[in-house]
Amino acid sequence: MAAVAARMNPRLRGLYVITEDRALGAEEARVAVHAALRGGASLVQYRDKSDDRQCRLATATALQTLCARFQVPLLINDDVDLACAVGADGVHLGRDDMAIDCARARLPAGSLIGVSCYNRFDLAQRAAAGGADYVAFGSFFASPTKPQAVAATPDLLRRARTELSVPTVAIGGISPENGAALVRAGADMLAVISAVFAAPDVTAAARAFAPCFNPAEEARP
Repeated sequence: MAAVAARMNPRLRGLYVITEDRALGAEEARVAVHAALRGGASLVQYRDKSDDRQCRLATATALQTLCARFQVPLLINDDVDLACAVGADGVHLGRDDMAIDCARARLPAGSLIGVSCYNRFDLAQRAAAGGADYVAFGSFFASPTKPQAVAATPDLLRRARTELSVPTVAIGGISPENGAALVRAGADMLAVISAVFAAPDVTAAARAFAPCFNPAEEARP
């Protein structure tokens, strides 16, 4: 029942923005994420693979304060220690990261854990059974962020809708033009990086995704 409730949780539906994988200064990241939140982002992931621990701590702290003000969850990519240090809402784990049960044991109760499953439904089944709060599939389209990513198909989303009781995320080259079909197939969230953060107007770019989740809603200028 808890997993079914999670699928219906509005915090786990909508536009999921992921920061660019580079060492952003705290203020640069805060400004960009603030603009995305103003545009309707419902989930934020801080992703920074750099070795500058001090910068990452400062940036994650700034983003957590900002996201808390908007009542939008902040997840940290890979780094459970950083998530705990800044009081983030959870983590996102990849194939080579910490196991779900280990992350769960170290995070505060109620933390969100998302898991990348690429184009493999068996990984999604395992993640859901292991306590993940959502599973992510991709790449659905060519992505400038990960040009070598494996290709995923909408059939994964259709199958997840009927066989899994946790929300699903679609990622990889997603735009307002191609995202609606993925939502119809079963995606609860559309995860984007460059489609929002590389846009000249980040707020407008985020707002442009609203019709993917509510076709009756027109994107506002």
